[in-house]
This record gives sequence, structure tokens and C-alpha cells, in this order.
Amino acid sequence: MNILVTGANRGIGAALLHGYAARGDTALGTARASESGLLTLDVTEPASVAALADQLAGQPLDLLVCNAGVYPDKGQTLDGGYPADMWAEVFAANVTGVFLTIQALLPNIRAAKGKIAIISSQMASDTTAPGGSYIYRSSKAAALNLGRNLAQDLRPEGIAVGIYHPGWVRTDMGGADADISVDEAVKGLIARFDELSIDTTGCFETWDGRTHPF
Repeated sequence: MNILVTGANRGIGAALLHGYAARGDTALGTARASESGLLTLDVTEPASVAALADQLAGQPLDLLVCNAGVYPDKGQTLDGGYPADMWAEVFAANVTGVFLTIQALLPNIRAAKGKIAIISSQMASDTTAPGGSYIYRSSKAAALNLGRNLAQDLRPEGIAVGIYHPGWVRTDMGGADADISVDEAVKGLIARFDELSIDTTGCFETWDGRTHPF
């Protein structure tokens, strides 16, 4: 399989890239800044997205994993926190960047009749909304909505779209007290992506295969 993982310079993205490469897939990864072995992609910059699409022109993609994202609003307070520029920064990366990347690489995905996996979060759920982290939660809910709508529009072409909660993972973003290791998360996510089909398009699932409440 030919696979592209965005945000593959650390954490879950890096582990996904290594996991796919280890099983023999042709796996490409991206990073915001130039890094050895990775393609350069800043999902918040339309010119960078267009440049990647030009670089990959004519290469079929069996799977695009939209993993790149940011979470800067930890610890913000309701009284006086969550500044407007932080909202713009997060939505540019976690929502607009996901859409622009998918839009730009659709020719590659169509060439393979491939699949799209969007890394969202349990924090996207309206059903399990405990408060706080308003910007990140809102952005991941928007990414979930985006994936669900893309699934409908791409269904006639046979292109499946899945949205996933990767677990609370011990990474720089998840922190040391998180529930599962990166290896556990990645093993589960790869299994979920392998299972994704047109019959399950639009799914919102956890890393370990459970249907997540919307």
C-alpha cells in the first residue's frame, strides 16, 4: 500500500509511519518544517499544501492519514483565556488544514480508489462533553463533522472516510499520565484503517474498535 501520514515527525504520526514501513508498505510522512526523511507540509499554509500536491502528482495513494494537529489551549481559563488568535491557529491546523490536504490530494486518492483516515478525538463528542479545552474540543468536533460529510460526498466514488479517537496516549500532547502507550494506539489504529471500507464509511471509532458516541 502507498500511505501518507501528516504530522509524522513525532508522537502518533511518527509511530504510524514506522509501523507501516515495518510491515512493508510504502509510507511517506510530512512535517511542518524540513526534516530528514519527511516531506515538508504546513497544513495551515495553502501554498505548502499545493506544493506537496505538485510533488506527489501522479502517485496513487491507498490511504491518507490526516494526523497533523495542535492543542495549545490546555490550562486556559474561561475568564480571560482562549484568545481569538488561538482559535484561528487551532482551526487553521485541525480543521481547515485537514480539508485542504484532502482536497489537494484527492486526485492521488482517486487514482487508487483509496481511503481517508481523520484523527479526531473523544473530545469531539457532544454526548460526552465535560467542559474546558473549548478550542481544541470545538476543532475536533468540526473535524468529525467534516469527515462525516466527506464520507457522504465520496461514497459514490468508492472512497471511504473514517474518523478516529486514537486513545489518550502517552505523547507530548497526551502527557505522561495518559492511558495507553503509543505502540498500543498505533497497533489499534492500523487495524481500524485496514478494516475501513465503503460499508463503514463515516464511522467514528476508537483505537480499539469501539463505536464512539457522537
